[in-house]
Amino acid sequence: MNSGTNRQTLLTRITNPKYIMVYATIGIFLVIYAVGGFLYGDKGFLTVRTFVNLFIDNAYFGISAVGMTMVLITGGIDLSVGAVASLTGMFIAYGTSVLHLHPMTCIAAALVMGVGLGLLMGWVIHYLNVPAFITTLTGMFFARGVCSLISRESIDIKHPMFDALAGWKIYLMKFADGKWVKIKPIAFVNFNVILFLVMILIGAFILQRTRFGRNIYAIGGNEQSASLMGLPVGRTKVLVYGFNGLCSVLAGISYALYVKSGWNLSLQGGELEVITCAVIGGTLLTGGVGYMIGTLFGVLLKSVIPALITFNGNLLSWWGKIATGMLLLLFICIQRFVVTSSARKRK
Repeated sequence: MNSGTNRQTLLTRITNPKYIMVYATIGIFLVIYAVGGFLYGDKGFLTVRTFVNLFIDNAYFGISAVGMTMVLITGGIDLSVGAVASLTGMFIAYGTSVLHLHPMTCIAAALVMGVGLGLLMGWVIHYLNVPAFITTLTGMFFARGVCSLISRESIDIKHPMFDALAGWKIYLMKFADGKWVKIKPIAFVNFNVILFLVMILIGAFILQRTRFGRNIYAIGGNEQSASLMGLPVGRTKVLVYGFNGLCSVLAGISYALYVKSGWNLSLQGGELEVITCAVIGGTLLTGGVGYMIGTLFGVLLKSVIPALITFNGNLLSWWGKIATGMLLLLFICIQRFVVTSSARKRK
């Protein structure tokens, strides 16, 4: 009897409507990846190198999407993430190349700036009751303005430590003929990929294994009810935006390592890319639902489309934007279905 009850409980959890979006994300990614393998398998689409490059080329978006997922779960939004990441790159570039500071000093200053700005925006949103859209839009303008004050020109980052970190990589190996050899074509993971995966694990742990994570879900589900239950709504929201600021700075470091320069106009529109990764990954725009595994596959799903266009060779890159927009619309429709199904289930 107990075994049957446990099986029924497990089945109920698996078939919960709020998991449908995550299933859809994983399923659509696998379908598109399989189609790419069928069409361009002879060109190397199914190689390990191509798959790993999906992470390498989009790690900075994925890192920022970890924080954005938490913000969206609370029912908020943050439009400043791209600008804060760009400002981080400018801090590092100007500090190392013009002021001749150590990169770690510049990174420390960027962390203080990013986390501080996130905490401030969270405080304004909750305690001054200013809409998140307006508050974070102001934060975006502020960060972009500071970028332009620092420099309007692209600045190369030249420092031995930064070069070493940007060039650090772990080659993927296979066992053949009694020894370990590099797989062909050569594939590797770099610091950005490791940082992305570590942030996904940290985000998943926070959401699923901590009281802070449970508070995030409760606030997104119904903020008024969470407040009546005595949950620390204000503190939680402020800390969520602070954590998102941390993720934005880490994304800026990742992007700086990727391009090895800082520019005041870099990552323009990056906030929309980050929000898209989270939404495609199954995070509800209305709050209360979202999972890091979904965000991970959301990043992969968004990055596999440009890869298909590259392998095709005859399509313009704008087709990737069109396909991403169609995917986003699809997942918004799925979200509407999930919300409706959940409401019916509660009734």
